[in-house]
Amino acid sequence: MPALLATAYTGVITWLGMVPHRDRPEVDGMALEEMRLGFAGMMGEVHAGLTRPACSRVSQQYPRGTEIRNTRQVSLVAAEDLAAIAAMLGLEAVQPEWLGASVVIAGLPDFSHLPPSSRLQAEGGCTLVVDMENRPCQYPAKTIEAAHPGHGKAFKRAAEGRRGITAWVEREGILRLGQSLRLHVPDQPVWAHLDVARKG
Repeated sequence: MPALLATAYTGVITWLGMVPHRDRPEVDGMALEEMRLGFAGMMGEVHAGLTRPACSRVSQQYPRGTEIRNTRQVSLVAAEDLAAIAAMLGLEAVQPEWLGASVVIAGLPDFSHLPPSSRLQAEGGCTLVVDMENRPCQYPAKTIEAAHPGHGKAFKRAAEGRRGITAWVEREGILRLGQSLRLHVPDQPVWAHLDVARKG
């Protein structure tokens, strides 16, 4: 019996991009027409690699800087969430470059809360595994503030539950603008003790 189930939910890639460096406080992404993904992610992207140094997201598991498996090679955000964030900030638009996004996808509901271990599979077979919900951080806030003074400070609150997901490459391939991604979800019920565990 399959452990992952194909769903009828699909999204369409509306934007692709990469962040080539970390040498400034603002996020400086750049748009792409296509994205070639290997098992280590996208060559030349700051989040690429089979491993990465541990950061605040896993601070209860590892000391900062510990080398761990890289499960956040790709950052995806919903077009609908970008529009909602922009509306909350009073801006006409929030550019995906400002968030360091790799992929913007339209059409998948409640995108930031897709089940961990779900797959997003492109036409042609390139497949991403959902790691977890991404979290708002200070770097996009600084970038938005630089572009629109007075608006950056509100980013973290506006982006709560709308920041998208991080993912890693399970099958190599190419992502292209306009391409569809089909959602596959684990055939597993929600753990009955999740609420208790989260309360510590």
